[in-house]
Amino acid sequence: MTTIPEADAHAADVPRKPRKNNPEKTRENILQAAITEFVEQGLAGARVDAIAERTHTSKRMIYYYFSSKEQLYLEVLEKLYGDIRGTEAKLHLDELTPVEGIRRLVEFSFDHHDRNEDFVRIVCNENMHKGEYVKKSTSIRELNKTVLLALADLLRRGTEQGVFRPGLDAMDVHLMISSFCFYRVSNKHTFGQLFQVDFNEATLKLHHREMLCESLLRFIQAP
Repeated sequence: MTTIPEADAHAADVPRKPRKNNPEKTRENILQAAITEFVEQGLAGARVDAIAERTHTSKRMIYYYFSSKEQLYLEVLEKLYGDIRGTEAKLHLDELTPVEGIRRLVEFSFDHHDRNEDFVRIVCNENMHKGEYVKKSTSIRELNKTVLLALADLLRRGTEQGVFRPGLDAMDVHLMISSFCFYRVSNKHTFGQLFQVDFNEATLKLHHREMLCESLLRFIQAP
């Protein structure tokens, strides 16, 4: 008769701890893997199988959290826009002078685009789809109102204090900031090759960030 060693017998008596299920963590892991897949392959080329492999899960699990590849892509867009708008809300621009507020917003926008190339590349992909998925999301539109409201408040206060010229539109100023920050990342490879410029060089980054701040402040300052 085979006897079970005392240690093994004791281990057999100890009930196994149930595996903890963390739906939020699983969902976040899928979103992060999807960002990588959509950046590398675009919406058309992205495969749910590949996303499942990246997260060591199954397609069934992905479809449990996200009903389709298109829904997953939409929620990736919502996450990326939510990240930038959510961080902007923590800048406390209303507590700064108008000039300080504009400078902080410009510096944040520059740094966020520079450090989040995935965001830029996915937005480029969405533009190839003519904004088809962005327009389906009411949350993205609501999120992006916040930056215009914050800018409008800075411009209003600056005009009232006589430091900014009257008639400035928050949308125009937001476009000026975003266009430079976005183009510098979206076209850095082609622009860099054409003009032999390394956009990753630290000194050049600081120069471009300061150049954008000074250019914008000169445009909006009172005569």
